[in-house]
Amino acid sequence: MSAAPAYSEDKGGSAGPGEPEYGHDPASGGIFSSDYKRHDDLKEMLDTNKDSLKLEAMKRIVAMIARGKNASDLFPAVVKNVACKNIEVKKLVYVYLVRYAEEQQDLALLSISTFQRGLKDPNQLIRASALRVLSSIRVPIIVPIMMLAIKEAASDMSPYVRKTAAHAIPKLYSLDPDQKDQLIEVIEKLLADKTTLVAGSVVMAFEEVCPERIDLIHKNYRKLCNLLIDVEEWGQVVIISMLTRYARTQFLSPTQNESLLEENPEKAFYGSEEDEAKGPGSEEATTSALPARKPYVMDPDHRLLLRNTKPLLQSRSAAVVMAVAQLYFHLAPKAEVGVIAKALVRLLRSHSEVQYVVLQNVATMSIKRRGMFEPYLKSFYIRSTDPTQIKVLKLEVLTNLANETNIPTVLREFQTYIRSMDKDFVAATIQAIGRCATNIGRVRDTCLNGLVQLLSNRDELVVAESVVVIKKLLQMQPAQHGEIIKHLAKLTDNIQVPMARASILWLIGEYCEHVPKIAPDVLRKMAKSFTAEEDIVKLQVINLAAKLYLTNSKQTKLLTQYVLSLAKYDQNYDIRDRARFTRQLIVPSEQGGALSRHAKKLFLAPKPAPVLESSFKDRDHFQLGSLSHLLNAKATGYQELPDWPEEAPDPSVRNVEEEDLSLIETHVGLLGEYTEVPEWTKCSNREKRKEKEKPFYSDSEGESGPTESADSDPESESELDSKSSSESGSGESSSESEEEDREEEEEKGRSSESEQSEEEGEKSKSKTRKKVTKGQGEGSSSEEGSDSSSSSSESEGSSETEEEQAEPASWRKKKPPSSKSAPAAQEVSLLDLEDFAPPSIQPVSPPAAVSTSLAADLEGLTLTDSPLVPSLLSPMSGVGRQELLHRVAGEGLAVDYTFSRQPFPGDPHMVSLHIHFSNSSETPIKGLHVGTPKLPAGISVQGFPEIESLAPGESATAVMGINFCDSTQAANFQLCTQTRQFYVSIQPPVGELMAPVFMSENEFKKEQGKLTGMNEITEKLTLPDTCRSDHIVVQKVTATANLGRVPCGTSDEYRFAGRTLTSGSLVLLTLVARPPGPAQLTVNSEKMVIGTMLVKDVVQALTQ
Repeated sequence: MSAAPAYSEDKGGSAGPGEPEYGHDPASGGIFSSDYKRHDDLKEMLDTNKDSLKLEAMKRIVAMIARGKNASDLFPAVVKNVACKNIEVKKLVYVYLVRYAEEQQDLALLSISTFQRGLKDPNQLIRASALRVLSSIRVPIIVPIMMLAIKEAASDMSPYVRKTAAHAIPKLYSLDPDQKDQLIEVIEKLLADKTTLVAGSVVMAFEEVCPERIDLIHKNYRKLCNLLIDVEEWGQVVIISMLTRYARTQFLSPTQNESLLEENPEKAFYGSEEDEAKGPGSEEATTSALPARKPYVMDPDHRLLLRNTKPLLQSRSAAVVMAVAQLYFHLAPKAEVGVIAKALVRLLRSHSEVQYVVLQNVATMSIKRRGMFEPYLKSFYIRSTDPTQIKVLKLEVLTNLANETNIPTVLREFQTYIRSMDKDFVAATIQAIGRCATNIGRVRDTCLNGLVQLLSNRDELVVAESVVVIKKLLQMQPAQHGEIIKHLAKLTDNIQVPMARASILWLIGEYCEHVPKIAPDVLRKMAKSFTAEEDIVKLQVINLAAKLYLTNSKQTKLLTQYVLSLAKYDQNYDIRDRARFTRQLIVPSEQGGALSRHAKKLFLAPKPAPVLESSFKDRDHFQLGSLSHLLNAKATGYQELPDWPEEAPDPSVRNVEEEDLSLIETHVGLLGEYTEVPEWTKCSNREKRKEKEKPFYSDSEGESGPTESADSDPESESELDSKSSSESGSGESSSESEEEDREEEEEKGRSSESEQSEEEGEKSKSKTRKKVTKGQGEGSSSEEGSDSSSSSSESEGSSETEEEQAEPASWRKKKPPSSKSAPAAQEVSLLDLEDFAPPSIQPVSPPAAVSTSLAADLEGLTLTDSPLVPSLLSPMSGVGRQELLHRVAGEGLAVDYTFSRQPFPGDPHMVSLHIHFSNSSETPIKGLHVGTPKLPAGISVQGFPEIESLAPGESATAVMGINFCDSTQAANFQLCTQTRQFYVSIQPPVGELMAPVFMSENEFKKEQGKLTGMNEITEKLTLPDTCRSDHIVVQKVTATANLGRVPCGTSDEYRFAGRTLTSGSLVLLTLVARPPGPAQLTVNSEKMVIGTMLVKDVVQALTQ
């Protein structure tokens, strides 16, 4: 088997400990190394009986993966060690398997009984890793096993394993959506978990699987609100987003009744423009309408959510701060929203990516809640080092915040920005000046004069943008600005930007009565250059001619007829149509059209002035902070923010039975004993807690608006610390303080740092406490240490009551009957770990449609174990199955192959093939592999991993790669079993030697222009009637050649583009099929041989 060149990227860079060093320089000797022996030392180390050597080998393999190197060929050697007794080796084996289980599904299935055994391992990390690997094997046949494993893991003692079970739920759901009902049962169980480690993961699973099941959240709402401060940051973002949607369905809008807020002296400060614009009459109307409504009283649960999320505005994570900000914007009363302003401004000191997202959201907020950000106006001033997109967003915010008070400062800033070298930024600044002039009447003249001065700027783009903005401003008061229109008319000789020329012509035509002498002369000049103008300018010349004909026909009659005659024969059909329409409308004909009498009304009707609005005006219907809001388009998976209900739903659904809450929470400590946890989730203590928290969360502070400091004073901080430590059971304290606490518990029950935990401790003293004398786990002390460190402080907050521990057995009893229950049970028993020993495991054949190459394609992008959509894994072969070895010649072994048209893992220059084996003999075929091929220069073969055994009647699929070196020369190699060798040959169609390229129409034309002369092959052909529709043409071309479709402006032209796999040469294909005559096929490529053969194949496919 020939491998990739020795100087590939795998050889470069630093090597791991004990790994031979290969230099980048060919002179260093690396080029002469034998590549196929690259991993032999690692395979030998993995096959030894010494655990120390195995551990060293696994460390080096995981280091290779971390550096982005491909270690998939080591899969058979690694997977054998999954049953190793050494705990450290086993952990690293599971890390490797999570990475490659999707690619090597056949081999991973062989070890499934070992994974099942791992699910019962005493070490929590092994149990979690086994479940993670099991959920990474994307084969429908093991769905019942995965479901059983998830159900058992959901009842596990370790919160880390329960968290992994929550992560596995979306993977199983994407693999088999029919399991939704059973998965919802598991989610419901995990939502009741009181551990901070599990909360974020299970809410994410809830959002993926059943976001519409709001009823699952009711009982857990208060618990999630209280847990929020101790959950990890990723979980906080997910929970806050979900609770925002939940609150919008369960509580009344806090802004529905403004009567209570009118007493607040700062109402005008936070009021929106609509509120300020209301006159005294409208105020009387509102006050008269108010008595009909009930006064608004905020639901205590609504207040609980706002109060518990507020401290997170000080989080170090920008995502958490943004999540809290959007929650307050969507849920809080107007008087309390101001607290988020300072936190968002703080994020503007972060990286440019974070700034971009934050500014997008601030731009939306500042339209509705302008007063909130006004004190921080200077924070939005633009720095010279800001990227253009950040500058444009800051401009947007500054424009939104501009009012009569601060407009002089804002305009002075804008004046500075106009001198910038960044032309896109200058254009955006000019548009911002125009918006300020529109919104604030008293500075309109100042802005207009400033823009007129810019007309003498040297930069044409600045002048053009100024003209467009001046045009919009002049529409507001045209009568007063005749001089400016004259000045603009003179610029038609110099300005070449089409939009600016069109704007000037529109202005002169619209207000021709203000410039009666200049307008005909401008038309004369434009008639002279009409044929050379852009389409947008030509349309405005026709408009100008029509308007002047109607107002001053004596001077402009002949000019108008000349312009209309030129337009009548223009290449653009829009211009031709406009010319005919205009001629019929303004020039009275003998028939005397009814419309021509109203031509003046049509052309010279008064037009309303344009309203310059922010592009962020209507974006708030998307949930802030979401991808959909960022893109201003609904993204896949986005869930709409619900409207507030008219009447509040029943709040009692969130009440939890008192007896459940009064149970003492226990959890296993680091040393194995059971300890008590304060009952901070109890509803009856909520009022007491509210009083104690008053200094930090007082309403007066909440109403203080933007002037309030987002950083709390030392007293409130210490109070928050004591509160969170008592609530989380000293979750954030160090291990030393935890041991001291335990000693105090042994002596005198329970001591506490705050009054609240004292009161709760008194209630819990009467309860008995279980003591465990036995240690946890069977491993060494280092093993225990790793267990405790991985589960971290959150595991101490977990509680497993007897009822929960007894649950795994009851899961099986409660399982609802289904049509799949019989086969599912059969699968589990087939793969039961007691039935088989690892050496004699038979391969479980996956479905024929399963392909692992997409996962391989993504291997460099991510190491997460998130699921791939099953529909993406089916191969898109252009050519159907072809026979490689007939079953008669192969003595019962039949081999077919298909071109998968997907990138081959490890080497993008290789053509990826799916090899399908089936055993029709009566004996198992063992040791299927590719022998060492003797190939022509340049051609290389990357074989598939050895198939250990193929039972009679079974089939298997493997992936192999061949580098054909951009030729259709056949690749000859041997298929070997333990007893026989079969010589086979694969010759590729020319269309399979390329990969699709996606480009725009302009890029296609540009590249096509470079590939003319000898690089262009043209052929004429007659398309049959069956091949006239777009769909069939595209289908036949793409089936023949692996090319990507390029968008095209005309309906009777098709364009396709691709690159050859080995050399990366462009292949451009154009098919022009105009109905009357024959179609024309053109291929442009540097590789003339490939171009000629491709033309022949495509013509044959289209004319069949």
